[in-house]
Amino acid sequence: MTLNPTELAELVTAAKSWADEDPDQATAAELRALLAALSTDAPAAAAAAEELADRFAGTLEFGTAGLRAALGAGPRRMNRVVVRRTAAGIASFLQDASGDRYTPSAVIGYDARHNSHAFALETAAVFSAAGIETFLLPCTLPTPVLAYAVRALDTDAGVMVTASHNPAADNGYKVYLGGRTVKGPGKGAQIVAPYDAEIAARINYDVPLDSIETAPEGWTDVSESIVADYTSVVDRLVAQEHYPERDLKIVLTSLHGVGGATMKAALKGGGFYSVIPVAAQAEPDPDFPTVAFPNPEEPGALDMALATAVEYNADLVIANDPDADRVAIAAKNPADGQWRMLRGDEVGALLGAHLTRRIKSGQWKVRGEKARSGAVFANSIVSSRLLARIAGDAGFAHVETLTGFKWISRVPQLTYGYEEALGYCVAPGLVRDKDGISAGLLLAELAAALKADGRTLFDELDDLAVRHGLHLTDQLSVRVENLDLIGTMMNRLREQGPASLGGSPVDSAVDLAVGSADLPPTDGMLYLTADNTRVIIRPSGTEPKLKCYLEVIVPVDAAADLPAARGQGRARLDAVLADVKTALGL
Repeated sequence: MTLNPTELAELVTAAKSWADEDPDQATAAELRALLAALSTDAPAAAAAAEELADRFAGTLEFGTAGLRAALGAGPRRMNRVVVRRTAAGIASFLQDASGDRYTPSAVIGYDARHNSHAFALETAAVFSAAGIETFLLPCTLPTPVLAYAVRALDTDAGVMVTASHNPAADNGYKVYLGGRTVKGPGKGAQIVAPYDAEIAARINYDVPLDSIETAPEGWTDVSESIVADYTSVVDRLVAQEHYPERDLKIVLTSLHGVGGATMKAALKGGGFYSVIPVAAQAEPDPDFPTVAFPNPEEPGALDMALATAVEYNADLVIANDPDADRVAIAAKNPADGQWRMLRGDEVGALLGAHLTRRIKSGQWKVRGEKARSGAVFANSIVSSRLLARIAGDAGFAHVETLTGFKWISRVPQLTYGYEEALGYCVAPGLVRDKDGISAGLLLAELAAALKADGRTLFDELDDLAVRHGLHLTDQLSVRVENLDLIGTMMNRLREQGPASLGGSPVDSAVDLAVGSADLPPTDGMLYLTADNTRVIIRPSGTEPKLKCYLEVIVPVDAAADLPAARGQGRARLDAVLADVKTALGL
């Protein structure tokens, strides 16, 4: 990138102004070092100019996912200046929503990432100065505890400082609305439109930073009992009173995140005493030293956990992502004796089947309410269609939503919802979001019950395949350096989409941008073929990727037919994958 003298002068002025008002000495020094580098040798000066230009090329976009970016100085990074201005925008929104009718309230949580505590304190200082009744969680805690606190404390908003499973260099800011701000099924859930735009419109980068008031005190530190309250209600999902020890040996990893202690406490309360933490990953560490990416879906992320499972001859591996709103499980497949992580869709189906049995038997109770009929299951449109078949077979309603728990959590009368990216909401009356703690506990309950009957999770999956057809899924992610390429590929699909996929003619090509009575408009294409193969292609909402979701369904008459069906299904998926690549011009 080459800047003309006027552009460079404007950039220097903006960077100096930012550094002068930055309350964080570390990020101010970071900017001043880049400014000083502009006067050094040509390569270093050019690199500094490019870095400054990137940091000051606009501001971070506040959307339904809040904020998420690399840590550092400047308006396109996560830092105290950005957090202060964002908090002021949220406070203004809450004040406008409340008017003179009530004093708005908010609860703030944070994980163990770099600067998370500082960003939480910055938010508390802005909220308190603005007259918001503010509650600060007592320590680093999982995102589900914050989501629970929004409902338990009945606050009008919640803020969670986390970047979930992003790399160590990142941090972020999730926003929930509840209390008197939102009514109906969205109460206590992450924001959706138009709330994101209403908050974004109030985030002002033009006013001097010192015009945003902060208070050195005035917020309430929430008691640590909030954690015990959360684990207690979660444990009641599997046991109404103290449960005797269950016969299941579990290996647990929190991938250097904040979920370990809470997950272990929930498991113990549910009768699971034989829990072996992966020692090197058990304590929070913002650098995530043992994994390239702290995401259970990433290759290699579960290697230590699987090795520990082999060493201790465990029955189950439970892995939470760093803020514990997601959960992955792994088990030993009796067919080949190998440990493997289950796909998100497999876990989604297992939980659906497990909850169906609990509901049908009258054993599913959340906050005193039993559900025998009228249950509602939901999943994102890119997740497997197997849950819909499980729900239909049980006489339950089923709803498909757009991708993201901000949509799933808003399904009226929701009983259970999931998305294929390891997100599961098993108790929406407690946490109106994905929750890797409660889902992990229910998966342990299922594994223990199956073990007591001499069965495994894989036997359960086989039964579902025989009853509903073998549903096999796969994904293709196309990462790009130039975001324009994503638009080019989507335009190519709309102008000349595939006529067949995996040798089966395309019967239906739906442009999801048009929207429908069931789904709001979203950028994506959905293809259905004559043999019921489904392909959905859409841009990622959080990364520079085009994501393709593939699913084939193979009818199965008996368990003996499953090996052949799996081979047939894998061959079909490979053929579909090749056709998708061709359609995208790859």
